[in-house]
Amino acid sequence: MTDYLAATMAMLGPAQNRYADLAAWERLHAQLDIRLPTDYQALVDAYAPIHLNGHLYLLHPATERWNLGQWITDTVRAWNDVPWDELDLDADEDPRALFGLTELRFGTRNGLWPIASTDRGETIFLRAPDDTVPWFLVEDGEGGWARYDISFAEWLYRHLIGEDMAGPNTSAFYPGPVQLRRLPMTADERPEPWSGPDRGM
Repeated sequence: MTDYLAATMAMLGPAQNRYADLAAWERLHAQLDIRLPTDYQALVDAYAPIHLNGHLYLLHPATERWNLGQWITDTVRAWNDVPWDELDLDADEDPRALFGLTELRFGTRNGLWPIASTDRGETIFLRAPDDTVPWFLVEDGEGGWARYDISFAEWLYRHLIGEDMAGPNTSAFYPGPVQLRRLPMTADERPEPWSGPDRGM
């Protein structure tokens, strides 16, 4: 069985751990009243704040800029402002109908939690209801939704090797090493790009 956390980190290269801070995660979990998956925390600690392969953003709870907690709060507020009950959605556009959700809520104990996004408009949501295995819903930026019953590390691994991980026809494969870009932490700093190790692709 594949260890997707190890496989993903092998593609990304040695962990940087620039902002790894257990206390920051504990504060975030207390703020959210849920615990984010450990593989997600490990990847965020290892590399974030980061822009991967020109599309995917991972933010960190311990930084002032690119702060994960602030982004989650802002994103939850924006999604909760959508009048879902007033929208005339077809069954294939309504995540409630698609995935058997009794209601569509963001930032609640049994609701959807945004944990990552792309510059293509996609948002990756964690569904973490009590006493069940977490899973993910991804909105493709155009009203389409897809469900993935896998770990975040597996989702990211499959995203990086070019599988459709935000629904049909959403792959973003780039051959060669994964391209990473450290996000600037001050107004004067510039993004710092580098490449992961060769992965034979």
